[in-house]
Amino acid sequence: MEWRDTGILLAVRPHGESSAILDVLTPERGLHAGVVRGGASRKMAPILQPGAQLDLMWRARLEEHIGSFTVELMRSRSAQVLGSRLALAGLNTVTALLRYALPEREVHLPLYQRTEALMDLLGQDDIWPLAYLKWEVALLEELGFGLDLKCCAVTGAEEGLAYVSPKTGRAVTAEGAGAWASKLLELPPVLLGEGDAEDEDVAAGLRLTGYFLAEHLAPELGTKPLPDARARFVNVFERRITQP
Repeated sequence: MEWRDTGILLAVRPHGESSAILDVLTPERGLHAGVVRGGASRKMAPILQPGAQLDLMWRARLEEHIGSFTVELMRSRSAQVLGSRLALAGLNTVTALLRYALPEREVHLPLYQRTEALMDLLGQDDIWPLAYLKWEVALLEELGFGLDLKCCAVTGAEEGLAYVSPKTGRAVTAEGAGAWASKLLELPPVLLGEGDAEDEDVAAGLRLTGYFLAEHLAPELGTKPLPDARARFVNVFERRITQP
């Protein structure tokens, strides 16, 4: 068995004395693991950095085996995170969430494409948080927990959307919410494509997507809590707001 694909390196784990196991996200094979012989060497260290874009050749005797990778570096993204705590925290949360949420070897081409585009924006700290928020919305959608923000779940109105139901993820207007407003989640205009997308609005959007990641996605995955990397990224981002 063998195949060739491109992929984004998500994680590197030691394997034996000199090898490493890679977790990669590919467009045609989804989340996939494989062993790289000599992957723990100094020669390979600059290549096998999380976020790297790799050309991959995978081989195994049987499809269900972990198999082995032969890799070539297409482009590194290490320079994009140098000197930026936000970029490094962002890279770590994207790679952690993908490994946490995606089933192995299940293809998610639209999410892969969004992830590659997001990775290419690393280091552009002025626009990256908004791009990341949109990526989290896409992640929820891809895994069956998408937000329905087209119209009010109560009145059907498409204007004046102000809240989101914590149970259904559907938008609600102030009129539709009525006395139940205090039990609903705030819907920041940035998620409707409105306003100037200030950092405070993006932070409010991350609180909303974070709720659905923790309260809807995580329970479906058993007892695993959300990766700590996401909370660290949010903390770094919110500190930037309070201490520019």
